[in-house]
Amino acid sequence: MSKKEKLLEIKDLTIHYVTDDGTVRAVENMSLEIGKGETLGLVGETGAGKTTTALGIMQLIPNPPGKIISGEIIYEGENLIGKSPAELRKIRGNNISMIFQDPMTSLNPVMTVGEQIAEVIKLHQKVNATEAVLKAQEMLETVGIPGERHKEYPHQFSGGMRQRVVIAIALACNPNLLIADEPTTALDVTIQAQVLTLMKKLKEEFETSMIMITHDLGIVAEICDKVAIMYAGNVVEYTDVESLFTSPKHPYTIGLFNSIPNIEEDMEALQPIKGLMPDPTDLPSGCPFHPRCPKATAVCSERQPAPIEVAEGHFVSCHLFEK
Repeated sequence: MSKKEKLLEIKDLTIHYVTDDGTVRAVENMSLEIGKGETLGLVGETGAGKTTTALGIMQLIPNPPGKIISGEIIYEGENLIGKSPAELRKIRGNNISMIFQDPMTSLNPVMTVGEQIAEVIKLHQKVNATEAVLKAQEMLETVGIPGERHKEYPHQFSGGMRQRVVIAIALACNPNLLIADEPTTALDVTIQAQVLTLMKKLKEEFETSMIMITHDLGIVAEICDKVAIMYAGNVVEYTDVESLFTSPKHPYTIGLFNSIPNIEEDMEALQPIKGLMPDPTDLPSGCPFHPRCPKATAVCSERQPAPIEVAEGHFVSCHLFEK
């Protein structure tokens, strides 16, 4: 899949949430790779399983009700599933970091931002308290916040500034892999652009691999090298950015592109994808997209399609491409 040296490989990962109302099949038989220095976009509607995948990589699935049923998450040749809490604590923050969706709930309101960045540094690097504070100030400067503001509390910062603090915490120990879960959702468009430019710059500076979770294909075009399109816990299409934008294959991916306004074309109305995402506790038989798919045939409701390589490095899970 990836020509670059592999950093992370997910093999047949299945994650379920067992609740009183039924079993939520959040992620089903997912396989993905990310090379060193690459950015992978995970794209899909709300409830597609993007955040669950990220929490699975971080080994932070809330248990109960969540459970990794099967599969492997191989980071630098070692399977993260089955590692002890102490081993995982050494990896989290130091090797793999995550930027969570809402900076307001990610930060501790009663600790200064400097203390929160310094805490991560002290945990993973052999430094004293003074050195950790100096490094925290450096990290604030790196994300475009004056270092002297390290003594201020989260409520003294705007939404965009808080998101920068969260990025500073995530990058404090120079991780190999950064997982960004919709890092610009709560921000206005101008601040969104600033945060994305900053992340792109820092990624190149620190040579970090990144998983960008989003439902915005514009962000994917700007930041990502590879893309995995998710639907109802399944990866339906996986390829590089250029192939996805020039030659999308899966009917769901084509539907996503058709529902985006195009300033170059004169359109009276957009073409939304009919219907709604299925209930994850009651997924349809066969391909989960078949009830909404304009090209569905009888076989689509009978069995799940396997990923097919339609071009080099371009995988599609769709019966239309079976020979």
